[in-house]
Amino acid sequence: MERNVVITGASSGLGLAFLKHYAAQHSTRVIALDISPLPTDVSSLENVSSYNADVTSEESLEKVSADLNGLPIHILIHSAGIRGLVPSVLAEKRDVAAAETLQVMDRTTFMRTLEINTWGAFATVRTFIPNLQSVVSHEPAATPPKVIIMSSRMGSIFTNISGGGYAYRASKAALNAVVKSLSVDVEGVVVLAMHPGRVETGLVGWKEEGAISAEESLRTCLPVIERVELIDSGFFLDRFGEGIRW
Repeated sequence: MERNVVITGASSGLGLAFLKHYAAQHSTRVIALDISPLPTDVSSLENVSSYNADVTSEESLEKVSADLNGLPIHILIHSAGIRGLVPSVLAEKRDVAAAETLQVMDRTTFMRTLEINTWGAFATVRTFIPNLQSVVSHEPAATPPKVIIMSSRMGSIFTNISGGGYAYRASKAALNAVVKSLSVDVEGVVVLAMHPGRVETGLVGWKEEGAISAEESLRTCLPVIERVELIDSGFFLDRFGEGIRW
């Protein structure tokens, strides 16, 4: 059976790793969304359709939706996001922790992080709900359509014992609340928040200590994505399929 997979944040990091994985499956059509161009080695593939799309813009997302013209979406992987660091502090200190403290956090960084990480995920999923639910109505015997949203353990209020990370933590905690509500409101679709591990994404310009490669994260995320069912909808899981307390 042919599957249609939508991936946001597809031009780099984990999104690009997902794109390469699914594009290698000839029975899969990949719809890749990003504000940056895809690398040429994947953008030229016959089963990849790329769109310059801003997840914070409903108009931008609706243009993609209109072009898809009701195409059923079997998997939506939302990987687009930012780290929520104050740019001037990051450039000066080259220290991630220093760029998200109580003392330096500013309104512009905070609100932009919420806009991209939380609103962007909500707007993206809402746009493609008809495409996801068309799988339910036209392929009732198939695996349920799935929305996999890349969250972070930093969005867990329960596990926060170190403080800091104000914009990023808040955006991911809010994102987890969005995921839970979507899992209730969108019938027949698995909606899952996933912590992919501390992945080297290039968002800060250098490799953070303890970060794993996108490929290593992918190897553990994929089996979880393939096996989750409707009973798992609304959960917050790590890359090994273990639950994370909210």
